[in-house]
Amino acid sequence: MSFSAAGLHARSFKTFRTIFALMMREMVTTYGRSPGGYLWAILEPVGGLTVMSIAFSMAFSSPALGNNFPLFYATGFLPFMMYSDLAGKLGKSLIFSKPLLFYPSVTYLDALVARFLLNGLTHLMVLYILLFSIITIFDTGNILTYPSILNAVCMALAFGFGVGVFNCFLLARFSIWERVWGIITRPLFIISSIFFLMESLPSQARDILWYNPLVHIVGVMRRGVYATYDATWASPIYVYGISMVLTFIGLVFLARYHRELLNSR
Repeated sequence: MSFSAAGLHARSFKTFRTIFALMMREMVTTYGRSPGGYLWAILEPVGGLTVMSIAFSMAFSSPALGNNFPLFYATGFLPFMMYSDLAGKLGKSLIFSKPLLFYPSVTYLDALVARFLLNGLTHLMVLYILLFSIITIFDTGNILTYPSILNAVCMALAFGFGVGVFNCFLLARFSIWERVWGIITRPLFIISSIFFLMESLPSQARDILWYNPLVHIVGVMRRGVYATYDATWASPIYVYGISMVLTFIGLVFLARYHRELLNSR
């Protein structure tokens, strides 16, 4: 038993070192080659929020919730960006790390976990900095409900992971899937309640958009930021359920076909 425990410990340490090395490699590749590095991870959403806030403040006297445009759009844009970037990065894990996956010590799971940890932590940092900066700079006086905010973050991470793992197989198996997926998901930015509240829509539109997991994530996030907003229609169980199903299907296909996928492209 001692030999078994020692072997398990050695494998765990080896896996940790592999994941850490993959994270460092991607950090240098993604951020190390651009001026400012990690600064761009913050400047990009700041620019997006600024443009949206200016544009909509010229058209409306106040946002759909509260009285601060940057905060309202941040509660929708930041969770959406967390999901979108995470799903996109995980979906290309096999392609990005393909040269390293031929080594016996590196597995497709290592590549997925490394990308998930690095990009997930990056977006957590961005969300924390921007959300509290807006509240502090504009002195909005919002009383935050941290369990709801944490739940929304976990929902975005889980959904991004599920979609990313599912697409990881499809993108590596079918080269055309990247274009198809881009066409399918292009309207998501408009229909994920970043710019509006679900309650403001006609009942038929609400019934259709309810099946979009992202509106639930945004709803729970806004529930945590605005004390007067309850979003009773939002269902974390629905988001977690879809995320688990997509993750399971993706991992099953990757376990079965990942060697063939590596040798085919």
